[in-house]
Amino acid sequence: MVTANVRPSGEVPSIRGRRFHQPARLVRSIALVLVALHAWPVLAENCYSGRDLDDATRSALTTTALHYFDLIAKGDVASLRQSALPRLSDDFTSIELSVKDNQTALSGSKAKARSPFLLEAEGAAPIPHAEFFCGVFGRSGQTKDSAVFNLNDLVPGKYGVVILDAPTAKGRYTVSLILQQVGADWKLGGLYIQPGQVAGHDSDWFIAHARDYRTKGQLHNAWLYYLMARSLVSPLPFMSTAVTDNLYDESHKVQPVDIPVEGSTAKLSAANGATYKLTALFPQAVSNDLDLVVRYQAADISNTQQTYASNVALMKLLLARFPELREAFAAMIVRAVDPSGHDFGTLLAMKDIK
Repeated sequence: MVTANVRPSGEVPSIRGRRFHQPARLVRSIALVLVALHAWPVLAENCYSGRDLDDATRSALTTTALHYFDLIAKGDVASLRQSALPRLSDDFTSIELSVKDNQTALSGSKAKARSPFLLEAEGAAPIPHAEFFCGVFGRSGQTKDSAVFNLNDLVPGKYGVVILDAPTAKGRYTVSLILQQVGADWKLGGLYIQPGQVAGHDSDWFIAHARDYRTKGQLHNAWLYYLMARSLVSPLPFMSTAVTDNLYDESHKVQPVDIPVEGSTAKLSAANGATYKLTALFPQAVSNDLDLVVRYQAADISNTQQTYASNVALMKLLLARFPELREAFAAMIVRAVDPSGHDFGTLLAMKDIK
């Protein structure tokens, strides 16, 4: 099942994005691309795009994706579910919610498909970490037409990735579909719907403000705004491009060491001896506001009054350590997460955290 911050859904499990940036890694990447372009059988993962993709497959992927988009724009969840992979159709809740959340914005929109990608995963068993290098790479890495897909525990098969641009009255949206070939059909295996703006701002706005925060020495704000910019320019969290790679390089210079980043954890200790183990800290749009979401580990959340007090104490501690956060975010959402994965959240406007 696909997981991400924006209610995606899909058949492809444990998908994540990654930026390769070490020189040795780059050499390996280019070598794999050259092999993939010739589709030599020694490679378990092949990618075809642009001129390497035959016309019949390109047409089938594009036509199918546009048909599914029409169902999404009409809010026809029942027909969409009938077109999904069997395992996905058994648990269609997240896709249904995503369609319903965006149907008003997408209604009446005419989408235009970008050049699709065909990913071929060979073998008889799931691939623990599959990497697909698509297009032509240069001496410094990716070019404007290349892409890299990183997928974990991928079941062998043929997958199509089709990204649609959908202009709407509320701004530009990207609708990305993951398709898997079953016989002669391309079944729906994943869906990502992403607006081109968050809290009324596009990626260029967030990049400009990230650079401004960096100049002022507010590195935490800069890092978090870079995160938002990267999410807006990448249609899929498991896809990297030249643009996202460049943003990664730029943001890496301000990456904090005292907050959780890229799957790490961070400890924050209070004067009273309380210690919080932070597992995530990221920006999130709530209506027209940009809020800061914080997650931390909690042994028990059954006493909601006590957990609420703990959440508020963490808010105060974070703002005492990083007062710059008040300037960049309208509110803070703190979620205490117990060992079973259940959480208890508290939201307060920055002005109310005293």
